[in-house]
Amino acid sequence: MRNPAFHSVLLPLTIAAFSIISVATAAQSVLPDFGSSNTPVYAPTTEPAATLTLAAAIQLALANNPDIALARREYAATEGALIQGQARPNPELSFVQEDTRSATRSSALQINLPIEMGGKRQARIDASQRGRELAAAEMTQRQGEARAAVIGAFFDVLSAQERIRLAQQTLSLTQRVTEVTSKRVIAGKISPVEETKAHVAEAQVKVELSQAQGDLRIARQKLSALWGNATPRFERVDGAVVDLPEVPSAVVLDRRILQSPSLRRTEVELQRRVALTRVEQTKRTPDPTISLGVKRAPESTNQILLGVSLPLPFFDGNQGNLLEALRREDKARDEITANRLRLHSEVLQARERLLTARTEVDALRNEVLPGAQSAYEAAGKGFDAGKFSFLETLDAQRTLIQARTQYLRALAETHRAASEIERLLGDPSIEQKQ
Repeated sequence: MRNPAFHSVLLPLTIAAFSIISVATAAQSVLPDFGSSNTPVYAPTTEPAATLTLAAAIQLALANNPDIALARREYAATEGALIQGQARPNPELSFVQEDTRSATRSSALQINLPIEMGGKRQARIDASQRGRELAAAEMTQRQGEARAAVIGAFFDVLSAQERIRLAQQTLSLTQRVTEVTSKRVIAGKISPVEETKAHVAEAQVKVELSQAQGDLRIARQKLSALWGNATPRFERVDGAVVDLPEVPSAVVLDRRILQSPSLRRTEVELQRRVALTRVEQTKRTPDPTISLGVKRAPESTNQILLGVSLPLPFFDGNQGNLLEALRREDKARDEITANRLRLHSEVLQARERLLTARTEVDALRNEVLPGAQSAYEAAGKGFDAGKFSFLETLDAQRTLIQARTQYLRALAETHRAASEIERLLGDPSIEQKQ
């Protein structure tokens, strides 16, 4: 015959168990579905088919760069780790039956509730928060790198456009010289060999022009790839390659290094490693489990079951995991030092490149180019008047072409060095010319 007292104890236990299960199920139902297969995938964008400015190119890259999109995905994924870190251990409902014969059969129903000790939950939350901060720092670094890459690629396109313009001017010069030479050959004043040399010089300039046009196509593709477009639609970029970036002082660079996203990322990584070490330390504290239940035995009074179980850390004290966490914490500290030294070295090297290129540009602009232009004009007038030989005119022409090419190369180097500094330091205050 069933004992009514057993049901009087069993009913509250059952209600409590189902209450716990319903609360847990409701909590799970409100969680966002971060792993949904319906999450939109990355899709590249296309820029307007018009003249492109630096500001527009930067905005396109920040909104559509593939590397930044990956960093955003990683940042979104860390929210799941934060939610999981806040979760508490699940209770356990157990049922035990002794014997199968009705005369001697006894059964017990109980709920086991683990109790976390030593601040385990808070340590998990802190570690997941540090992981989220690390993902945010990496996203900031990717944004700075993408912006610096856009600036470098943008001025590569500008340099290629300027190179084409200079090549076209040079081609006009060589064609004029070739025309004058042909007339003088017809008049019998110079040898036909001189005309052949003039045609060779003109052909070389045409080759330079063709190479410059190919470099422009490559530079345009490189720029548009930064916002995920393999086939650029813009025709040209709007800007002035002769607008030189300023050379920052060593004091300013030292201050910017301490604020750089790269160094910030390694510092956050150290904080995350410290938090993970704390997680491993809390695992050394055993968690007790409280049990509450009822036992029914035949021909006897129902018994209330109360119990506490505690793991004994005789063999596994989480020593290995804690040692690994401590060593990785030391590694993170060393990475901060190594990253700071690397940044100092690379930034100073880029500054020296910028300073050297600026000095070269100033010398070419103020001394070499005016002299080469003056010499060429004088040689051209003298050649027309028959006072200079063709070789002297051709030499003056080559000198002017070489000076222009060197000047353009130095201009491009200044912008590359400046963009390298921005890539390393991620300065947000970039002057964007509309």
